[in-house]
Amino acid sequence: MKRSRIAVTLGDPAGIGPEIVAKTFNVKELYDQADIVLVGDKNVLEKALKVTGLDLKINIIEHVNEGKYEFGTIDLIDLKNMPEDYEFGEISAACGKAAYEYIFKAGELAMNGEVESVATSPINKESLRAADIPFIGHTEMFEKISGVKDPLTMFEVEGLRVFFLSRHLSLKDAIDQVKYDKVYEYIERCTEAMKRLGVEGTLAVAGLNPHSGEHGLFGYEEVEEISPAIEDAKKKGFDVVGPVGADSVFAQGLQGKFGAVLSLYHDQGHIATKTYNFMKTISLTNSMPFLRTSVDHGTAFDVAGKNIASEVSMVEAVKLAAKYGPQFRR
Repeated sequence: MKRSRIAVTLGDPAGIGPEIVAKTFNVKELYDQADIVLVGDKNVLEKALKVTGLDLKINIIEHVNEGKYEFGTIDLIDLKNMPEDYEFGEISAACGKAAYEYIFKAGELAMNGEVESVATSPINKESLRAADIPFIGHTEMFEKISGVKDPLTMFEVEGLRVFFLSRHLSLKDAIDQVKYDKVYEYIERCTEAMKRLGVEGTLAVAGLNPHSGEHGLFGYEEVEEISPAIEDAKKKGFDVVGPVGADSVFAQGLQGKFGAVLSLYHDQGHIATKTYNFMKTISLTNSMPFLRTSVDHGTAFDVAGKNIASEVSMVEAVKLAAKYGPQFRR
């Protein structure tokens, strides 16, 4: 079977991205799972290798099919967009612009079918703003790259998979989003995403209120919006249950009772996954022509360049890209 091929982005040069990426390329087992190409800048990568003390060779390539994909060698598409004299831990327009260009190049490779997935390392929103980049984060960039509006986010941590009905909204606004039409739509979208990833099992919809509202004692969203959407989805043949109380649904997901859980707002699912295992909680962006996986931590400017940042999340992001990427092969 053809090996999975993954593009990894270097992230904001001033953050921990380059050093955790360098450490990730030093994990031999990843080379047994996929061909991994790095999109970045040679100056930044060399600086990261110096910080980490890793003895890895850099193989500059222009096209993905030129890579060696051998342990001990980093196959790099060098965008040559960073000087050598930048500082770790500082907001910088140059770094914001460079990180943005790495993402768009990796996305271009994916849209052309040269890779099946993109694994991204952290970027800094303030550096993006300093560079006048018109996107606040990765998701918005991938909307532009893929042409897909509102890509579907899923977290995975050790078998627990969590989708999100909404992302970056105030809690009040997020509750206002919990309506019949949107819940039904997301049951359909999540089911389609599970099928594409090859994930079997029931989709559980989390409750919004304590004890899923206790039939209206603690709120009417379950009675008026959530339960009707679930029941109508069942009638259409969807394998979905709920609402299941948010204080138990994620534990049941970890135990394998459900294939995935639909979280009804941002922090509901984030707290559950990251409390269980912060470093191994990986974000996947579905519903695009390619898969995107990502660490779910930031640039950590306070420790950048000190060789103390852990590569665990980046390694997990690449592993999940290798696991699910072939489903996106074109």
